[in-house]
Amino acid sequence: MMAAQPAPEAAMSAQAAERAMTARLKDAALAGTIAFALALPLIGFRTTDTGQGFTTRFGWVGIGTAAVFAGRLLLGFVPRRFRLRQRATRYTALPEGRAVTIAAIALIACAILLPVSPFASRRSIDLATLALIYIILGWGLNVVVGLAGLLDLGYVAFYAVGAYSFALGFQWYGLSFWNMLPLSGLIAAAAGILLGIPVLRLRGDYLAIVTLGFGEIVRIVINNWSAVTGGPNGIGDIPRPTVFGMPIAPGAPPGVTTLNHLLGIPYDPIQRLVWLYYVALAVALAVNWFSLRIRRLPIGRAWEALREDEIACRALGLNPTTIKLSAFATGAMTGGFAGVLFAARAGFISPESFNFQESATVLSIVVLGGMGSQLGVALAAIILATLPEFGREFAQYRLLLFGAAMVAIMIWRPRGIFTVRAPSVRLDRT
Repeated sequence: MMAAQPAPEAAMSAQAAERAMTARLKDAALAGTIAFALALPLIGFRTTDTGQGFTTRFGWVGIGTAAVFAGRLLLGFVPRRFRLRQRATRYTALPEGRAVTIAAIALIACAILLPVSPFASRRSIDLATLALIYIILGWGLNVVVGLAGLLDLGYVAFYAVGAYSFALGFQWYGLSFWNMLPLSGLIAAAAGILLGIPVLRLRGDYLAIVTLGFGEIVRIVINNWSAVTGGPNGIGDIPRPTVFGMPIAPGAPPGVTTLNHLLGIPYDPIQRLVWLYYVALAVALAVNWFSLRIRRLPIGRAWEALREDEIACRALGLNPTTIKLSAFATGAMTGGFAGVLFAARAGFISPESFNFQESATVLSIVVLGGMGSQLGVALAAIILATLPEFGREFAQYRLLLFGAAMVAIMIWRPRGIFTVRAPSVRLDRT
C-alpha cells in the first residue's frame, strides 16, 4: 500500500499552485487592461439617452477586453513545450540544398501559369501585379536594412522618384516604358546617393529620423511644385508597356501597328493586365537574381560586415563611406524600378500615393519576412499586399488588425517569419 504524501509537501504544492494561479490572473488582468486602453480610443463606445439618464455601452470594446483576458488566462495553462513560439521556431526554419531549388521552381511555375489558371480574373491578376511590386520594394529595402543594417524610413521617396521620372519622361520627351525603366532606376540611384552623403556619420535612430525627413521632403516638393509635377492633381495618361514597340489596344494612330492587328486577335482589356503582370514578374525575377548574386560578391559581404560591426569593418580596411553609398544606391535603384511599374499599373500618380504609410508598409514587409531572407520578404509582401483586399468588410479595422499582427509577430518571431538565411559564402568540407 502506497504511503500517503507528507503534509508539509502537500501544503507546499498547494501554495505553489495558488501562487501560479494568482500570477496567471494578474497577467491576464494586465493584458485585459492594456487591451481596453488601446481599444477604447480606436473602437469607441456608444452613449444613449434612456429618458432617465445616459447609459454608456462599450459593446465591442468590452467583448474584446474579455476575449483578451480569457485568452491570456488560458494561455497560461498551456505547457511551455506546446507554446506557439517554440513551434514557430521549429516549423519556419528554411530548408537547404535541393529543397530550396525545388520550392523556388514550383513558385515560379505557379506565378507563370497564374494568368491561364482557372483562378485567373481581372481582379486576381491586378492584385498579383500589386503583390509583385511590393515584393520588388521589399527586396530593395532588404538590401539597405537587412544586409547593410541601415534603418531607412524614407524609402518611399525613391519609389516616388521612379514613378515621377517615368511620367515626366513620357510627358516631356515621349519616352516609352522600356526607355524609362532603366533611366528611372538610375535617377533613383542618384537620389539614393544624394541621401547617403549627408547621413554617412549617422546610425540607428538618428539615421531613421533623417531618412524619414528625406521622404517627407520629396513628398512635399512633389505636392507643391505644381508647374512640374502637377501638384495635388497628379499626372495621368501614363502608358502601359508595349510589346516590341506595339501597343495592346483596339486601335492606334496612322502608321502605328497594334499587337492585336498584327496577330489578328480581338482586343480585350485583360490583355494589358496580363502583359504588365508578366513584365512585373520578369523584373522581380531579375531583381531576385541580382540580389542573390551580389551577396556573393565582395560588396555584398562588405554590406553584411558593416551590419555586424562598423568598427571591425574599418579595422579590416573597408571603407564604410563607399559601402553605405552603394547600399543606398542599390536599394534606391530597385525602388525606382517598382515606381515605374506602379505608374504603368495605375496610369495615374499623385503625392497621396507616396506617403509615410507606404514606407512603413515596406519596412514591415522586411521586418515580418525576416531581414536578409528573400523568401520571407516575398511571403510577407504577398500577405500584406493581398490580405486587405480580401477583407473589405473589415476596412475600418484594417489598421487595428495590422497592428495586432505586428505585435504577435514581434512576440513569437522577433526576427521575422524566416530567421534562417543561407550564408553568402560556403566553405568546402574537404
